[in-house]
Amino acid sequence: MSTKTAPILTLSGAQTAIAAASRRSQEIGVPMNIAIVDSACHLLAFHRMEGAKITSINIAIDKAFTAAGHRAPTSVYKENVWPGGAAFGIWNSNGGRFSPIAGGIPILRDGVVVGAIGCSTGMPNQDEDVAKAGKEAVERDIGMDGGVRAKL
Repeated sequence: MSTKTAPILTLSGAQTAIAAASRRSQEIGVPMNIAIVDSACHLLAFHRMEGAKITSINIAIDKAFTAAGHRAPTSVYKENVWPGGAAFGIWNSNGGRFSPIAGGIPILRDGVVVGAIGCSTGMPNQDEDVAKAGKEAVERDIGMDGGVRAKL
């Protein structure tokens, strides 16, 4: 019998992403809801900054869910979800949780999706900017084996 290892995102890694995203959010002056999910799309960590929109809580979580589950940034669906587009109506999938709005980005280790970050409260480009800061911070740590452990 052989064992297989796969990287998984840890709570420490999620906290690294949240801290970096929060810093970027403060820099641009837009408080955010920040969600981190693992590779199975389960919520690992969540942070609601003071002043972030209450109605954006579930949007941030769903952006992370979509990015992890579809293994792609949510922004890639923008042009395809309009009437007549190849993915028109996709937001109804997964119990209505699929989010085609920018701000959800997968977190990778060695090309494998280990989780995702979703941010919401600002305009889609602001949400994506903040999510990218969180993703990049945890991926830098992952490169040093911080925030990820092997699963047996």
